[in-house]
This record gives sequence, C-alpha cells and structure tokens, in this order.
Amino acid sequence: MKRNWEALVLRAMGGRNFRLTVLDTEPVGDRYRRLLVDGGGLLDACGVHPTMWIRLWFDNGGRPHQRAYTLVDPDPATGRFHLEFALHDGCAARWAETAAVGDTIEATVQGSAFALPEPAPRHLYLVGDAASLPAVNSLLDAAADVPATVWLEYAHDGERALTPRARDHHEVTWIPRGADGEGLVKTVRDAMPATDDAHYWVAAEAASTRDITRHLRRTLGVGRHQVTSLGYWSVR
Repeated sequence: MKRNWEALVLRAMGGRNFRLTVLDTEPVGDRYRRLLVDGGGLLDACGVHPTMWIRLWFDNGGRPHQRAYTLVDPDPATGRFHLEFALHDGCAARWAETAAVGDTIEATVQGSAFALPEPAPRHLYLVGDAASLPAVNSLLDAAADVPATVWLEYAHDGERALTPRARDHHEVTWIPRGADGEGLVKTVRDAMPATDDAHYWVAAEAASTRDITRHLRRTLGVGRHQVTSLGYWSVR
C-alpha cells in the first residue's frame, strides 16, 4: 500500500516508521479485541512514556488511512505491547477483527509526548472514555501512589468491559453518554475542584474536551501548566 501526502508530511516532521507483527489476539467482551504485537524496534528506538500513542496505517479501499492508538503495557525488555480496537464499522476494526498471528501493519511515531510533572502532583483529575482508557490506565500505573479522581464516559455497556486500573485511593465514576456529551461535561463541571498542587488530564470527545478545558482554565482559573488536554475523537 502506497503512502499518501499525510505520510510524507509526518516524515518531514520527524516521524519514524516501523512494521508491527501480530503475536496474539484475544477478545475483550463482545465489542473489543486486544492484539499483542512485536514493535519491530519501536520501543527501543523511541522509548516509552505514559499515554504513548502511535499512528497505524490501514488499507481503506486501496487508499491509506491512519488512526491513532495508545500503547497498552509496553515492555521495553521484549519490544512488545498490546493494542485495543473497538469493533465497529471501519477499516481499522475490520483489520483488527481478522488479524492473525504473523500479520503485519505499518506504524508511525510522531507527535506523542507526555511526562508527569515534577515534583509529582498531590492529586490527579482524569477525564476520558473508552477510547482514552488505555491512556488513563497508563497514568494510573505511572503515578500509582498518587490519589486520583477519574470520570469515564461510556456509550454502551460493552465499553465497560475495559477495566480501569484503579487502586484503593483512586475514585472512578462511569457516566453514560448523553446528547452531545452533556452528561460528562456537566458532571465534571459540578465536581471538579481547583487546586494548585493537582494535575488535570482531559481526553474525551473533542467538543467535550474543549468545554471541560475551558471550564478549568477560565472558570476555575487552573494554570496552563497544570492542564493536559487532547480530543480523542469527534462526532462531526
């Protein structure tokens, strides 16, 4: 499959390309599939950080199509990691549903960068959904001793088959997705406090992410350096 102009731009911006190989597959509930892959030297070349994501290239009717996926349990010692796919309509889901041991897929690393603040925050406030849950889990693992409050939006019960890695000092609230994500936005607005020693990480649907981030910055006055936000998907 030939790459398109997006691949050329990513290459010019310092993107690094790797070939991943499927080592194992397993279902996660009825609507998700988890693949174990060999990174083809990706972890050794690029290192690992919490919330790390890569771009995968799929064949979409003969045309290249890229989608971003968060690394799950990356293991630098073996060079392996997992990827989780929602099984809905689309070329990415179709590839994941039929992927078998030995299959390969191209990946590009460009744009992923995150480091927990130093010194460590006294509290983490995390807002996400099924799409960003692997990233949420990577933060809960990386800052396992830090108390955390987590809000997760879900569109259907199948999404709750993906388990948050919460410890006793982590509070997780699942919120059903309402019209335009209003339930998540209202719940977080009503409950989110403003403190100088916390870090706020918001990664949900793009419009909801903007609304919550605006509330943090403009209404609560949270410092820019305390907020990390990224729209993981868009309804439009």
